[in-house]
Amino acid sequence: MDFLALAGVATHAVVLPAAEASGAGLQINLFWVIVSAANFIVFFLIVRSLAFSGLMKTLDDRRARIEQGLKDADQARRDRESAEQERLTTLTEARREANEILNRAQKIADESREQALAATREELTRLGEHAAAEIEAEKQRAIAELRGEVADLALAAATRVVGDAMTGDRQRKLVADFLAEPTGGSRN
Repeated sequence: MDFLALAGVATHAVVLPAAEASGAGLQINLFWVIVSAANFIVFFLIVRSLAFSGLMKTLDDRRARIEQGLKDADQARRDRESAEQERLTTLTEARREANEILNRAQKIADESREQALAATREELTRLGEHAAAEIEAEKQRAIAELRGEVADLALAAATRVVGDAMTGDRQRKLVADFLAEPTGGSRN
């Protein structure tokens, strides 16, 4: 501040005699223009270093936060789009796997049903054959039993007709002849 006071006194000493000598009117003093410009520059630098430095720092910080916010928002948008794509991909994959599982389950069910039907058919065929065999065996047994009874009745009738007891050889021959006839022993 002493420097400014000295500069002011020095300019006053130089300017005052020049102002008195020139008289009245508007005069431009180059010295005062330079001093005023220097004072303005010094004042500007002081104000800039004190007041504007904090303001500039605040503005720079705010600009950096806004830029970071924009970068974060852009990254969040890309992450959201990526997550959406991933969700769609996962959903598509899950649907594909579900369809595969359903198809496999349907195929297994169809195979099981076909196997059960084939086993049932085989069982029915086997039971039918077994029943037919049993029926045939029962039929043969009944025919044999019936032939035996018919032979006994024929021998009893022959014994009465002949009136004589039939011998074993003769009896066998009559029974064999009777059974050999296709109509079951009925004569015309």
